[in-house]
Amino acid sequence: MPPNSPKDPRTELDPRYGDPAAEPLPWPRAVELLAGAEVFWLTTVRPEGRPHVTPLLALWWDGALYFCTGAGERKARNLAHSPEVVLTTGTNTLRGGCDLVIEGTAVRVADEGRLTALAGAWEAKYGPDWHVEVREGAFTGNGGNTALVFAVFPRTAFGFAKDPYGQTRWRFS
Repeated sequence: MPPNSPKDPRTELDPRYGDPAAEPLPWPRAVELLAGAEVFWLTTVRPEGRPHVTPLLALWWDGALYFCTGAGERKARNLAHSPEVVLTTGTNTLRGGCDLVIEGTAVRVADEGRLTALAGAWEAKYGPDWHVEVREGAFTGNGGNTALVFAVFPRTAFGFAKDPYGQTRWRFS
């Protein structure tokens, strides 16, 4: 497991940004929300420094968020320049639920055994339309499209609860 393992992060509630009745969101609850979320927003940085944001599917598995992208896509080209990313997910509503932000470094996953396990987990979460094979250190879809897979182990994460409003920060290193 990487040095910034999310097993026991430091948890802080920032009282400046919430209701006095708010309590810190426990990390295990945040993990449940990450595991259940279907759509995430990935933020990368272009070589000239401008941000790039795009929606994608992601999987919380074994202490990290995993996502994939084609080698020629803007996301992959940005990651080749800078692997620092932010992944966000949430309810997209003003009241109720919780929004989550994960900051970390995207690391390419090419190990065939790990990719095979991830492919099974991916299909279990998203259904048979998202069935992939593992070939040459990447996912290959039914149409022959190839996607590189990346893991993001959290360095810092934020939870923005909305009932009551509260901001929790988790630090992993």
